[in-house]
Amino acid sequence: MNKNNWVRAGSRLTEALQRHAGLVASNAGCRVDFARRRERKLGMDITWITSRIGLGGGIWNKENMAEIARMGITHVIDMQIEFDDTPLAEPHGIQVLWNATDDDFQPKPPELFERGVAFATEALEHPDSKLFIHCAAGVHRAAMMTLGVLCSMGWEMGTAMETISARRPVVDFADVYVSSVENFLQQQVRSGD
Repeated sequence: MNKNNWVRAGSRLTEALQRHAGLVASNAGCRVDFARRRERKLGMDITWITSRIGLGGGIWNKENMAEIARMGITHVIDMQIEFDDTPLAEPHGIQVLWNATDDDFQPKPPELFERGVAFATEALEHPDSKLFIHCAAGVHRAAMMTLGVLCSMGWEMGTAMETISARRPVVDFADVYVSSVENFLQQQVRSGD
């Protein structure tokens, strides 16, 4: 390689490093912007999986809970261990099941699903009710519980997963969480529920 080729290669490398530094700075700015938006937590992150079952991220404050009430949501399954929605929901008459679970990618016990499915089943017996299932981001825990609820209602596992993923593409069905739902469903079949 002659000297001119080395100079051009060095220039391209310098340009690439500058672009990379710009992307890193830009990403850092995005993280700061995301953190600021999360602090304000304005607006609800909700995806309707069916006409009566929504899946999404945390409620966090009274303004968002008021928005939930305006949407006609009557029941909430709060899967996040980080925050209990109950005090925010009381002024609106919204019923909350705080089904706190850690997003630790460990197997979840059948009792976790039993509580959620029983709450959802009772809520959906009323034709005007709407159910919101959420965790902090609506990616793992809420998706896991939504899968459990739909399958308990008679949906096939694959169809439920495809529907949830199609409507809410950010969902990530961790294998251990899907296995936890399968174990719960098998236990339901064995017990005759």
